[in-house]
Amino acid sequence: GIPCGPVKKEKGIHRLEAMLYALDRVNGDPRVLPNLTLGARILDTCSRDTYALEQALSFVRSLLPPAGGEGTCPDGSPPRRPPPERLVGVIGASASSVSIMVANVLRLFA
Repeated sequence: GIPCGPVKKEKGIHRLEAMLYALDRVNGDPRVLPNLTLGARILDTCSRDTYALEQALSFVRSLLPPAGGEGTCPDGSPPRRPPPERLVGVIGASASSVSIMVANVLRLFA
C-alpha cells in the first residue's frame, strides 16, 4: 500500500542491469556452463526491511507444496503443476538491515 519512492539509479537499476548483463554473457557462452541456463527472479525491497520480509515470505510460499496436499482433478488424476524453481542463491539488498532480515527468514528454509 505504501509506494516505494523514487527510483534509485545507482544503487538499484545500475546494479540490476549489471547482473542481467552478466547472466546474458554467462548464458551466451556455451563453454562457461554447458547445458545450463541461469535465470533470475528479481524482487524490489523498496529499501524497507518489513517489505523485504513480505517479499521473502511470499517467495518461500511459492516454492512450498500447497496446503492440504496436491488434491485431485475432476477425473481423479493428480493436478499437473510446473516443477518447483531451483534456487541456488540469493543476492541481498544494498542495505544491510534489509539483507539481514531476508537472510534470517530464508535461513529457516535452508
